[in-house]
Amino acid sequence: MKKKNRIWILSLAIIGVFLTFITSCEEEDANDSIGTVTDIDGNSYKTVTIGTQIWMTENLKTTKFNDGTPISLLPQDNDWSRNDEPAYCWYNNSMETYKDSYGALYNWHAVYNGSLCPTGWHVPTDEEWTILTDYLGGESTAGGKLKETGNAHWAPPNTDATNETGFTALPGGLRSDDFRNIGEYGYWWTSTKDSSSTFIAWCRMIGYDIERVNRRGESRNAGFSVRCIKD
Repeated sequence: MKKKNRIWILSLAIIGVFLTFITSCEEEDANDSIGTVTDIDGNSYKTVTIGTQIWMTENLKTTKFNDGTPISLLPQDNDWSRNDEPAYCWYNNSMETYKDSYGALYNWHAVYNGSLCPTGWHVPTDEEWTILTDYLGGESTAGGKLKETGNAHWAPPNTDATNETGFTALPGGLRSDDFRNIGEYGYWWTSTKDSSSTFIAWCRMIGYDIERVNRRGESRNAGFSVRCIKD
C-alpha cells in the first residue's frame, strides 16, 4: 500500500511539472505576439500577431517617408482636394487633439510612394486585408473582432466590438472636401489601386453600428488612416 501511495504521489508531481511547463510555454507564446516598432519621426507603435500576419495596433503618425523625405502637410481643403502629390493632415487640422489617438490621415499618393511605413513594414495590399478578414471568419463579422471596445472613441452602440485580436481599430474619420465621421467610422488604405479606374484605390471601412468590414473603392485624393503590416 505504501508503495502504491509513493507511486501515486510521484505521478501527481510529474503531472504538476508538466502543467507548469505547458503554462510557461503558453505565456511565452503570448508575449511573443506583442512587439513594438518605431517610425522615422520617433513615434513608437505596439504590434500584434494575428494569424500569420504582424500588424501595428495603432494608426500611422509619421510626417516623413522612411528615407527622411518630408510629406507635404496640406491644411487647406482646396489644396487637399486638388492635390495629386503625397500629402497628410491631422483631423480638423488639430495635431494636439487627434494625433495621439487617431494618427494622421494620408492620401493614396503617399501610400503609393512605397516608403510610408517604417523600414521592414508596408501598407497592406487589398489581398493582405482579405487574408486578415478571412482568418477572422469573413468580412461580415471581422469588424467586431478588430474594434476597440467601449465608447471612449467609438460612438454608441459600437456594435459587437470585442477587440479579441488586439488590433484596436479606431474611428479616425476621413478627409475629402472636408473632415467627416470621426468617432463613427474608420477608413484604412490598402496599397492596391482599382485596375478599372485611374482615380480609385481600395480601402477598408469599419463602422460604429456594424460588425462587418466593408471593402470599398475610394478616390485616391481622400484622406484615410493607415495601418502598417510587417514585411
